[in-house]
Amino acid sequence: MWVLVEVPVANCSPPTSLPAGEATQPFVEERNQRYAQELERYLQHWLVEEYPLRAERAWRRDYSSVRAYLASVEPNRQRWRRVLSPPDLPVSGPLERRPHVLPGGIEGQWLSLPMGPLRAEGLLVLPAGDGPVPLIIVQHGIGSYPERPFGVLDEGNAYHRYAHELVQAGFAVLAPMNLYGIEARNRIERLCRLADTSLPGIELVRMQRLLDEVLADPRIDEERVGMWGLSLGGLATMFWMPLEPRIQAGVVCAWFNHRRNKMAIPDPRYSCFLEVTEEHAFFRGWLTEFTDSDVVSLICPRPLQVQTGKADRIAWWPQVQEEFAVARGHYEALGLAERIEMDLHDGGHEASVEAGVRFLSRWLGKAQGQRLKGEG
Repeated sequence: MWVLVEVPVANCSPPTSLPAGEATQPFVEERNQRYAQELERYLQHWLVEEYPLRAERAWRRDYSSVRAYLASVEPNRQRWRRVLSPPDLPVSGPLERRPHVLPGGIEGQWLSLPMGPLRAEGLLVLPAGDGPVPLIIVQHGIGSYPERPFGVLDEGNAYHRYAHELVQAGFAVLAPMNLYGIEARNRIERLCRLADTSLPGIELVRMQRLLDEVLADPRIDEERVGMWGLSLGGLATMFWMPLEPRIQAGVVCAWFNHRRNKMAIPDPRYSCFLEVTEEHAFFRGWLTEFTDSDVVSLICPRPLQVQTGKADRIAWWPQVQEEFAVARGHYEALGLAERIEMDLHDGGHEASVEAGVRFLSRWLGKAQGQRLKGEG
């Protein structure tokens, strides 16, 4: 709920009379600029400075037990669902499977599932050997596609072939195809807002429909499902896990941030979304109560690893540490601090492969996977 607050502004008394002649245009432009500055100060104050009090009122977490905790955050989870507003997209035909061979002889299948006017598509690769095996949903970023985490055309080597390393470690990989490209996502997100939905909401449903099909395969263990996304794939991991309980463990790479600052406060130490053209990254109601540490509290008590590079310009890493400490506090209050960790490395906007594979292997082993499933 919005509350009117008084934000200090510069002490200036604007002229009350409209000047004549050539002075008219500069006068109205200055007046408009002054109003824009007032709006920006007001909204930044509400989004950032007022956030702690707003969140305190919105959340009523009960840490007395896991069951009590999950019940206490359920109203927030439903409000988070309204932020993404995933549409109803029922399956309208059978799953199509086509061979999809990647460079290096990696044999996979391209999955295509009709959902009325849309299709859910993605790449499935299974490891050698007998199943059932755990599954990792590998989500690419905004400039990529399902094959790139396997090393295809990864010129900057941001992914370090982490999907391939997961397969080598015995995981099946489902790599959904999401819309890539800033301008493409900007354009579709505008239409989504008009339709009272969001592109992450649509793509959540697409992933869920593929997951339904893949988990019916006896070679895959439906009780051991994880997700690992980089950049906008990190957004997907963090956005979707609160709404998809089948995902038992996650790795959020190159996304977790001090969200209020990242979205609204320009700073030379990091790139601020307010100052770039990526309007696809703005979602109605996001910062009413869902800064990153609060979204993580909807993933808790499931295991989560946050990967952050000190040289990654998307964030100022000390602020990320500050936000992570708050997120970790939810696990600590439940006595489950070992389930959340931060991999803070010296690199940039890239996957930390060894740390991610280790984390998912630990938590999606047979015994741990069954234990986590039982808590849901």
